[in-house]
Amino acid sequence: MDLYRPRTGRAAATALAAVLLATAVPAAAGAAPAPRVDLTVLVVDDGGAAVDAIVSELESTGVPHRRLDLTDPDRPAVDAAFLSDTVDGRPRARYQGVVVPDEDPFGAGTAAGAAENEALFAYERTFGIRQVDAYTWAHPGVGLAYVDDGGHAGVLDGAPAALTAAGRSGPFGYLDGPVVFEDNSPLVAESYGYAGRPREGFTSYLDVPVGDGAGRASLLGEYAHDGRRELVVTFAHNRHQRQFRVLARGIVEWLTQGVHLGSGRNWFSVHVDDVFAPDARWDTERNCTPGDIDCVGGGEEAAPIRMTADDAAYAAAWQRRAGFTLDMVYNAGSGEEWKAEHGGADPLTDRLLADRAQYRWINHTWTHPFLGCVQDVSVVPWRCATDGAGTTRWTGRAEVSAQIRDNHNWGVRKGLSVDRAELVTGEHSGLRTLPQQPADNPHLAGALADNGVTWIASDNSREPQQRPVGAARTVPRHPMNVYYNVGTAEEMTDEYNWIYTSVADGGSGVCESDPSSTCLPAPLDTATGYAAHIAPQEARTALGHVVANDPRPHYVHQSNLAEDRLLYPVLDTVLADYRALFADNTPLVSPRQREAGEEMQRRAAWRTALAAGTVTAYRIGDTVTVKAPPGVAAPVTVPEGTRRQHLLTTSVFGGAYAGTRSAWTTPDLLQSAVTLRLPV
Repeated sequence: MDLYRPRTGRAAATALAAVLLATAVPAAAGAAPAPRVDLTVLVVDDGGAAVDAIVSELESTGVPHRRLDLTDPDRPAVDAAFLSDTVDGRPRARYQGVVVPDEDPFGAGTAAGAAENEALFAYERTFGIRQVDAYTWAHPGVGLAYVDDGGHAGVLDGAPAALTAAGRSGPFGYLDGPVVFEDNSPLVAESYGYAGRPREGFTSYLDVPVGDGAGRASLLGEYAHDGRRELVVTFAHNRHQRQFRVLARGIVEWLTQGVHLGSGRNWFSVHVDDVFAPDARWDTERNCTPGDIDCVGGGEEAAPIRMTADDAAYAAAWQRRAGFTLDMVYNAGSGEEWKAEHGGADPLTDRLLADRAQYRWINHTWTHPFLGCVQDVSVVPWRCATDGAGTTRWTGRAEVSAQIRDNHNWGVRKGLSVDRAELVTGEHSGLRTLPQQPADNPHLAGALADNGVTWIASDNSREPQQRPVGAARTVPRHPMNVYYNVGTAEEMTDEYNWIYTSVADGGSGVCESDPSSTCLPAPLDTATGYAAHIAPQEARTALGHVVANDPRPHYVHQSNLAEDRLLYPVLDTVLADYRALFADNTPLVSPRQREAGEEMQRRAAWRTALAAGTVTAYRIGDTVTVKAPPGVAAPVTVPEGTRRQHLLTTSVFGGAYAGTRSAWTTPDLLQSAVTLRLPV
């Protein structure tokens, strides 16, 4: 008989009842029921950077966790009742994994601490729960020889750590290349650690050369002993350092044994704004941009920066060579104006349209006007104009709507792959712009609705969180530190020096007054500063976003593809570094603006459900059950070979990524939960 042949009526009901009965009855009468393990991580937090780093990975990927603050005198005591109980006659482990500061989380030097340690360790032995020691030193208590027995203790900046065979075949199989420790400044020690030689029961996953380089010692590995398993980390780290970020996925996979709520990708998309339009040029003498109303007293504008047909051909060829697609964020009306002012011909537009299928396209409004308040540019900086009663004057709904509509319709006529739901306004205008415009243009939401826009770009440096704008939602974008108003490396370095050097060194001094900024030790050489300092630094920043499970797009401008083509060295470095580090099973994911917005929206709903305690998820043997509020998708990560249980059939679950299967998922019709069958 074909078990999965569709049936109807009483036969289907009988078959379904049989399936449910079979899953409810123990495999053998009188056998002890398999324990239920809830898919939540316990975090024992000492307030240190190492535990915080692991928490950041749990939070960014959506893994439920409970934080136990060791500094809180009123925290609950960790004992058997805190860790486990019984549900429906079945033993329940409340936590699937435990993160602790080190191998002695509660302090065995006191009676209370020793008792809590023993309760935790007994729990881990009973239920097979794993423990991550977030940062400790090399010694026999964690399965390593003392440092003076062929190891190393000290600064690890630039250390060429590498995955062992066990690491590559185990939880870190998504990595290919060496995990080089950051060394961003020769003036600052950025990483410290202890490398120790493994003793019995210790399996190293990450090690470094020690001594004369012939021997190696571990910085990260598994210590199996006394019926327990610990992942031992012996290097200091924080949530921002690249060596931690690239290892974080594997730490969580090891901790949860590859079965957990939450999921992550390595995201990277790049928006090129102002396509078809010219960009104003930085004045290296006056240290301002005359074409963009930021020069006191105005002044003559320099020749603007605009791509040529050759630049467009280079962009298309670069994409093919790099295996990466740019999002062209276009202003068709500005291109039409340029064409009319230059004899009715525009080779740039002709070339980009000939290659239209090689890009993705996003509406950037017809002529890139400021769509917020009416700007009073008689002063620097500008301010919002007011009427006689002192009321702010706003760009009207009809004008905003026409700017969106006309640009979209032109793109459709020209065969561009433009999505009506996506919009980037010029300078992110219409949205609140501090300090001059603290509120959105009240006409913006209506104009978005008029045109079916549901995803409007915002500037992540101003508004890092997604928010609603009427029925639409923002998609924060990371500004790349390759300026819109420069065409050459010398211009770029000159402006960079102005922003990032002190008044004493000839700069603006902004870096001295802004607590979030840092001044350069000395101005960069304008002939070499871009290639030697700025481009590598911006590539590091962008790759940091990529490995932090951040779906926000990055944005630059068409000027960065013109003249010296400043963007390409940054992108080439990001792509080369990424591909050297990650295995083929972990490709870059390049979302459209809509897709990035949807990812952020799902995450927000998931965080709300977790905070409200309305998610239930657990594992019993090889079965995983996930229940979330109606309409809330749950992110789930499981091993390859996992199948999803439907009413009468099963199917392969999720998409393959980093050696696992993962997806945002909701129950099928007539089901109240998602049920997954793990590979045996």
